[in-house]
Amino acid sequence: MDHKIMPHHIRQPMQKPPVQPKEAEPKTSGASFQSVLNKTLEESPELKISKHAEKRLQERGIEVASETWEGIHERVKEAKAKGVNDSLVLTTDAAFVVSADNETVITAMARDEAGSQLFTNINGAIIIDG
Repeated sequence: MDHKIMPHHIRQPMQKPPVQPKEAEPKTSGASFQSVLNKTLEESPELKISKHAEKRLQERGIEVASETWEGIHERVKEAKAKGVNDSLVLTTDAAFVVSADNETVITAMARDEAGSQLFTNINGAIIIDG
């Protein structure tokens, strides 16, 4: 057997690619992602309604005026600022369980139906007259 060294047998060190200086990162306006996200969430124009709550509203024939929804949304935002996670919202015509964390109506029922219910997993109540 012939022990010749062939060119492909010779190990040569690999050369590192030249280091390119980092370009300066683009400057932002100083607002963090979290602050922009919070501002966007605060400006959310309306209260969200879950599919379950929407179904309950239709089944039970509950109609809520847009002014009432706006009032509920404002009060839910206040409750959220005070640390409330889930709230029972009572109006003259209906009762809602609302997640203040994500500003979403979880379920809905007529006010007279709510009188015989036990509400659990809530840590706040909002009563809206009118």
